[in-house]
Amino acid sequence: MLIGYARVSTLLQNAELQNDALTKAGCEKIFTDKISGTVCERPALSKLKEILRKGDTLVVWRLDRLGRSLKDLIDWMNYLENEGIALKSLQESIDTSTATGRLVFHIFASMAEFERNLIRERTMAGLESARARGRTGGRPKKMSEDKRKLMVRLYHEKQHSVDEICQMMSISKPTLYNYVKGALAEK
Repeated sequence: MLIGYARVSTLLQNAELQNDALTKAGCEKIFTDKISGTVCERPALSKLKEILRKGDTLVVWRLDRLGRSLKDLIDWMNYLENEGIALKSLQESIDTSTATGRLVFHIFASMAEFERNLIRERTMAGLESARARGRTGGRPKKMSEDKRKLMVRLYHEKQHSVDEICQMMSISKPTLYNYVKGALAEK
């Protein structure tokens, strides 16, 4: 039986493209997660793993839908091989039911991890460069420095409840706690 797995990283993304391709490939069942690939617990993937049987083929649109690191993908491959289950990736044209398919899988998995590492390195270098020029990331502060100091002082004086301070400043509790934490870090 061909069983498909689709994944999109956020709730805002749509898995229709992947589902359409999996249906066209002949998948009888398709499981879909709307969660980042870096999250270990993926409910649909766990359900899929429970129903896979010897002789089945797990079909994915791309390898990165199944795992985000070479280790993840190799762990999956080992599991699938031990269970007698093949893996087919539509975009990379990989079918591990053949020796050539298994070789190509390992090559593509290595290349995908290499690409992710390059992106991470470039991102970190860009952030470091921006910090060296005095730029910090994140959203600009809406509240003036004076108001932030007043809010932190009110919090530490303990004459007003957290709810009262939040109402006075028109902020949420997490925002208040972030400012208090930031003030402590500056000391």
